[in-house]
Amino acid sequence: MQSPYKGNVKVLGFTTLAFFISFVVWFNMAPFMTTLTEVFGLSKDEVALLAVANVTLTIPARVLIGMLVDRFGPRRVYSWLLILLSIPCFTFALSNSFTQLMISRMFLAMIGAGFVVGIRLVAEWFPPQRVGFAEGVYGGWGNFGSAAAAMTLPTLAVIFGGEDGWRYAVALTGIIALIYGIIFMRVVKDTPEGVTYKRPKKSGALEVTSYKDMVGLMLMSLPVFGILAFQTYRLEDLDFISSTVSILIFLTLIFLFIFNIYKIWNVNKDHLREGVPEKDKYSFKQVAILNFAYFCTFGSELAVVSMLPQFFEETFALGVAQAGLIAGSFAFMNLMSRPSGGWFSDKFGRKKTLIILMVGLALGYMGMALIGSTWPLWLAVALTMCCSFFVQAGEGAVYAMVPLVKKRVTGQVSGMVGAYGNVGSVIFLTVLSFVNPTIFFLVIGCSAIVCLICTFFLEEPEEEAMEQETEEGEQQKIASV
Repeated sequence: MQSPYKGNVKVLGFTTLAFFISFVVWFNMAPFMTTLTEVFGLSKDEVALLAVANVTLTIPARVLIGMLVDRFGPRRVYSWLLILLSIPCFTFALSNSFTQLMISRMFLAMIGAGFVVGIRLVAEWFPPQRVGFAEGVYGGWGNFGSAAAAMTLPTLAVIFGGEDGWRYAVALTGIIALIYGIIFMRVVKDTPEGVTYKRPKKSGALEVTSYKDMVGLMLMSLPVFGILAFQTYRLEDLDFISSTVSILIFLTLIFLFIFNIYKIWNVNKDHLREGVPEKDKYSFKQVAILNFAYFCTFGSELAVVSMLPQFFEETFALGVAQAGLIAGSFAFMNLMSRPSGGWFSDKFGRKKTLIILMVGLALGYMGMALIGSTWPLWLAVALTMCCSFFVQAGEGAVYAMVPLVKKRVTGQVSGMVGAYGNVGSVIFLTVLSFVNPTIFFLVIGCSAIVCLICTFFLEEPEEEAMEQETEEGEQQKIASV
């Protein structure tokens, strides 16, 4: 009897490489910040603006891309994402002014949304009892693209030589994305042979199954627009945009939020009025808790990776290279930690695994808040790596559950959860701008404790898993006939 998931390892490999490339492109600026500062004469505020530009549009893009994935399928969406966003990669490499750099980075931020595409694709190709580990491999090894960019692009710039070496290195990542987007379109399929790709009945907003859940979805949309409004305020405060432009952006965000509320109502009003069949129901509470869990896990990872080199450099009087190496190991843990979180979820239960990992995450950050110059360096590094394991394994555990909330809206659920990870990073980094690292770590730890309490209200997604297993059995019968 032929398995309906034949070829899933190949698809996982191609999808992970797509995510890896998208992260290389997304983080191809970071290794050259010193170079860019010298070449363009950037101020500290302008450097900060570039960092903001590189993440801001990722938040709405993850929600939008999630909708497109559910509507058009991951193969086409991921391919065109890589192909189209190679263009701002080239314009960034060719930039001759700060404004050109900013506009290019704002568009390039959207490539970070590629993550949610692969979540739906991997979920289509792996059975429920193995999907957690597969998603962990995809997320962990793909996420390593940021570290790969930091390790390889400066060397490539030296090999190309000259003052434009950085431009050639950045442009090369765009060429790779463009070529791989075409390859991905040709070699990857949305589903295994004989399996139908499930699409939402209506597009434009997430389908929910009760009026209470619809109100919850509307409320959960607020932070996404709120963060964009806050970033607009920061851009005005740093004099990058005028007060007139910021008012126009605020009005646009208000309009988009109202339109979003309308779309949620329009997509859900008919089937809620008619009554949702029991087999199609799911609890939006699941999505809300997973949003918060990713807010604490991935959100804290992005924030901590951004401040960790300076923290170790100042606390232990280390050199820049040594502090950077220690900080880089935090992200390097993704290769092992995230797949481990997915595997534990498959093996021992998704809710139980996430609870345990949130306990470890909270204790880890509470411990990091105690790190001081009197500590042995090896102990501080060991505690940091231990905390890193729980953070990234927690990310794997979150996305081990996301595909099992409701199959046909996996892209949208994944997009919203992913967006909350970016929201978390912006909020935690904003907190850091007002307090010292000790308070910063304590804030994350306290957030993790609140999230831990929330995870007790999660429901183990057994029914959806059984539904998928039944479909698997039916496909096997068809294949055997």
